[in-house]
Amino acid sequence: MLQLPDMRIPDNRDTQLVLGAAACVGVIGVMVRAYLRKSDSGLPLPPSPPTWGLRGHLLPAHNTSLTVARWIDEYGPLVTIRSGTQNIVIIGRYKAAVDIMEKQGALLADRPRLAAAEIVTHGLAISLSPAGDRLRRKRRALHTHLQSKAAEAYEPLQISHAKDMVLNILDNPDSFQDHVATCAAATILKVAYGKTTPTSASDPEIIEARQLVKRIRVVLRPGAYWVEAIPWLKYLPWYALDLKDEFERTKRLFTGQLNRVRQQMQSKADIGPSFAKYMLENEDVYGLTETEMAYVAGALFGAGTETTSVAICTVLMAAAHFPEEQAKVQEELDEVIGRQRAPTFADKQSLPRLEAFISEALRWRPLDGLPHRATEDVIYENYCIPAGTTVTGNLWAISRDPEVFPEPDAFKPRRWIDDEGLVRDDLTYFLYGFGRRVCPGLQVANRSIFANLLLVLWAFQLSLDPTKPQDDMGFTNAAMPNVPCAIEFKTRVPEVELRRMMQNCLGD
Repeated sequence: MLQLPDMRIPDNRDTQLVLGAAACVGVIGVMVRAYLRKSDSGLPLPPSPPTWGLRGHLLPAHNTSLTVARWIDEYGPLVTIRSGTQNIVIIGRYKAAVDIMEKQGALLADRPRLAAAEIVTHGLAISLSPAGDRLRRKRRALHTHLQSKAAEAYEPLQISHAKDMVLNILDNPDSFQDHVATCAAATILKVAYGKTTPTSASDPEIIEARQLVKRIRVVLRPGAYWVEAIPWLKYLPWYALDLKDEFERTKRLFTGQLNRVRQQMQSKADIGPSFAKYMLENEDVYGLTETEMAYVAGALFGAGTETTSVAICTVLMAAAHFPEEQAKVQEELDEVIGRQRAPTFADKQSLPRLEAFISEALRWRPLDGLPHRATEDVIYENYCIPAGTTVTGNLWAISRDPEVFPEPDAFKPRRWIDDEGLVRDDLTYFLYGFGRRVCPGLQVANRSIFANLLLVLWAFQLSLDPTKPQDDMGFTNAAMPNVPCAIEFKTRVPEVELRRMMQNCLGD
């Protein structure tokens, strides 16, 4: 008798096992193909540290750059790591960063398609938007308020807020990180929304914006979410509920701010200029939806506040850690300004030591930026970065390239000054990113950083509090506020005189 095959439907557990095995085989197959992939040129990817994990190379949540820098030291200026099925090429030397990210920047103007980031932003965040016409329109709108000439107009505002920060430090030096965040937020809220009401680090809108920045940094870390290895997880309604909630909160925050400006305009209130007002007055010029306009303004509000705050705190921490170098800056401040008047932006060209100190501090403890995506094959020496590959620069390793920064672990502001005593123009610390995705707000941010350091280092002598814990790596994770960093502020001007000068009008 002919024996028919068993046609019974397997039970649920058997089905789950079969589907699970099939999914695993599929993922492993994709991983292997990605790992062995070569370009049409026949050149290989840059070398890679070994890993057999399904999620690829898992990086630590804190001090990630140190792990990558060790790989750079071992394998060379470029390394390849894997996040799920995606390859990521990391650049860790200065020359390679310039040759790839700057000189071939047109091929790297895109952003990678990251599933977790898509859940939390829905593609609306300008910093993660793919290259193309829509991104160009968003950046063109931002440049109306952020280009160099426009940024000069904010200098009196920035000096005013820097004076407020000095007064806040006088009143409560232990909370200097909050004061820095408040100062940065107050400036950018005025630029973005015309807001002039008192601001503090505890304002709900500031807390929400900074939480968004923190969440974005988490989702960009390779291996942070399973969805990067198994993309179909994003279609499951119960997956990554925290990211979905974050999107809704952020959307409410940004649209709420834009609508507030719209209501003020409709009431004929004299609210003064702002980026949000400009966008609402020119809705048809850039072809953006209302939600997109809200997110473009929100990019100023969110990222601008956090990056500027972290940079300022990093330089303050460096001043406390390196008192001899701090003293050289203050000697220059005394020679140029003295202690009988408050400094202004007009003094900037005469303060190369201060500028060099800021540059060295941001080299000493750098922040890593956002990843790029190659739209075409990128050739570098004997390697090829295939189109579609994620590419990122590791600023910790780049800033410690011994060929460009001799004695890289030493704190030497003098390396940023040329033989004529001027700030060098042939070096950069890439704080604001690379190539065509460089941060459009760098002119405003640089002025905010300079204004605050100018006022604080002129007004105070900074030192570490030996009785409290210190974490000199804390700000590299962009975790503001309350990084373990206790600084003592001793006035360099009699307090009564200092308060008088800080409370004077903007024209002093």
